[in-house]
Amino acid sequence: MLIRSSQTRNCMLTLFFLLTIFFIWMDVNLYIRIHDYPIRDNEKRLLNSSAVLKPTVPVAVASYETSSISLGQPVSTVRYDDVTWVSCDLNPLCDVTAKAMILDHVNHYLFAPMVTIADNLVGISRGNLITPNMISIFHVFVAIASGRMIASDSLSYRRIGVVLFEFRTFLDDLDGHVARDKKHVHGERSDIGSLGFYIDAICDVLGVIALMIGVFIFLTNNLPRTGYTQLQSIIPTTKKSKSSFTHVNYNLNATTREVVQKVSCYSAIWVLSGLTWNRYIAIYQDVLEREDVTPTEFLHQESVFRSIGFFVICWVWRMFNVHALLHFLLLSIFCDKLWEYLRMVQYAGLVMLLVIISVTEMHFLKVKQFICKSVTV
Repeated sequence: MLIRSSQTRNCMLTLFFLLTIFFIWMDVNLYIRIHDYPIRDNEKRLLNSSAVLKPTVPVAVASYETSSISLGQPVSTVRYDDVTWVSCDLNPLCDVTAKAMILDHVNHYLFAPMVTIADNLVGISRGNLITPNMISIFHVFVAIASGRMIASDSLSYRRIGVVLFEFRTFLDDLDGHVARDKKHVHGERSDIGSLGFYIDAICDVLGVIALMIGVFIFLTNNLPRTGYTQLQSIIPTTKKSKSSFTHVNYNLNATTREVVQKVSCYSAIWVLSGLTWNRYIAIYQDVLEREDVTPTEFLHQESVFRSIGFFVICWVWRMFNVHALLHFLLLSIFCDKLWEYLRMVQYAGLVMLLVIISVTEMHFLKVKQFICKSVTV
C-alpha cells in the first residue's frame, strides 16, 4: 500500500511539473498576444479611422505619469481571432479582460475550455431547464461530499475527495460560463452586483467551509507528528553510559489547539485573498474596460493592458488568488503533505499576501491617475 501510495504521489508530482511547463508556455503566449494584436475590436476600428499611433508601453508603475503617445509602428490591425489555429470558443487567449489576466492558471487554461466543450455537447446555455444558480447550488452538495471524504482516515478516500472538489471547481466555472453565454458576454467578466454574482459567492463560501471542516476533522483525528525529544536511559548498560543520554526519538503529536491555529490562519488568508481579489477585479474592470471613453483615454487603457507592471501584478495574483490557494491545498492533501503545507503558509503566506495587496493598491492608484489625467490633457 505504501509503494502504491508513493507511486501515485510521484505520478501526481510529474503531472504537476508538466502542467507548470504548460502554464508557463501559455503565459508567454498571452504576453505575445497582448502586445502583437488588438486587445479589443474597437481598438482596430479606432486605429483604422485615425492616424493615432501606438502609445508608448510603460514598463513600470511609476512610468504611467510620464507615458505619452510616441511616433513609431502602428498597432497591428490583424485580429488575433484571424490568426490563431484554435477556435476562440476554446482558446482562452482570444478575449483579454482584467479578470482573465488575474484568474488562476487552472481555471483559465484548463477548466475554461473544458466547460465550453461540455456546454457545447450538453447545450445547457441553449436551454432554460438548468440555470446558472441551480449549478451553483448543486456544487455546494458536491463540496460537502468532498469534505466528508477528505475527513476520512484513508488516503485513498481523501484523494477521491480532492477529485470531487476539483469537479466542484469545474461546476463553478460552468455556472459562470452559462451565465455569460445567456447574456452574450464574451471573455471572463464578473457581473458585479447581480443576483447571480451574490448567489455564486455564497455557494463558493459554503463549499470552502465544507472543505475546511473536512480538513479540520481529519487533522484532529490524526494529530500530526511535530518533533522528538531525548530521554535519559532508565537502565544503563555500562558505567560509562550512566551520565550519558540515549538518542531515542519520541515523536510528539500536535495539539488540537495547534490544528485550530493552522486551519484558522489558512481560512483567514483565503478570506482576505477572496475579498481583495474580487475587489481588484471590480475596480480594474471598471477602469480598464469602460467603453464610454475618449480616444485618448482608450489608448491609455490599452497602454496599461500592455504594460509589464500590470502583467507582473496579474501573474502574481494568479498564484495567490482564492482559486490558486485551494488548488495548492488540494495538492497537499493528495500528496499527504497537508500539515507541512499549512505550517509553511501560516505566516509566510499572510505576509506575502499583504505585500501583494499593498503593491496592487499603489499600482491601481497610478493607473487611475494615468487614465483620468488624459481627460484634462
